[in-house]
Amino acid sequence: MPSGSVSGGSGNKKTGAKSSKAIQAAKKQSRSSRGLPKQRQIPWVMIGGVAVVVVLIAVIAVSIMPKVQNQQEMAAWSPSESNQDPSSAIDGVVAIDYEAGQHVGPTQRVAYDYSPPFGGPHDSVWATCTGTVYDQPVRTENMVHSLEHGAVWIAYNPDLIDDAARETLADKVDGRSYTMMSPYPGLDSPIALQSWGRQLKVDTADDERIDQFIASLRLNQYTYPEVGASCSTLPGSFDPSNPPPFDASAPGADAVMMDGGVADGTEEIPADMQLPAGS
Repeated sequence: MPSGSVSGGSGNKKTGAKSSKAIQAAKKQSRSSRGLPKQRQIPWVMIGGVAVVVVLIAVIAVSIMPKVQNQQEMAAWSPSESNQDPSSAIDGVVAIDYEAGQHVGPTQRVAYDYSPPFGGPHDSVWATCTGTVYDQPVRTENMVHSLEHGAVWIAYNPDLIDDAARETLADKVDGRSYTMMSPYPGLDSPIALQSWGRQLKVDTADDERIDQFIASLRLNQYTYPEVGASCSTLPGSFDPSNPPPFDASAPGADAVMMDGGVADGTEEIPADMQLPAGS
């Protein structure tokens, strides 16, 4: 029938037109969506790397800054032409002028005026002082000679300090030229530091005056008499692994006095024992 055919064709045309419009709208929406900028991804890897670097810098700064500050503080205790003896500003330091070059024999005792001594007559052979940490007490007359060469001697009472304190002291000496350390039985304080003509006694190994004393007097050319003398001993003259033993007994009547004479006043140090400076 003609009328039905016309009516059906018109409906199909309308439906097709709607479908075409829908397709066109979808395409426009698709093109519009493709035109939108993509959402940026957070660069977590880069952020993590930067954070690691920042942490490393902070760790390095924390570890270095105390050392830098300590070096700056110690610089104030370095001797100079204008400040020849910085130890004079350290509380508790005893200072005495001693005559140098008075030597005694290997079996002679000296009646020292201080204990531990820090100047006066001494053995003609010096104790090794190349950053040497002695485990056993060493003959005093040898140790004093090392002071004449510019060394600093840390003595400690083994009954008054613990292992931790001893290790703290050893770290200040071990391998550091012109320093030495040894136990000193009967010492009236836990720790005593000696350089030629100077002494400081302290109670604890973390006392800041220990570092100040060492910085002020180790190789201080203005305070020790034999500038340029060695801290290494001649082969066969002194064995740091088996040094002459410490004698805790009181010196006898034949002990050499601080002025070079003997206790009973009948002798003096023989002329051939008065070795030249630097020996």
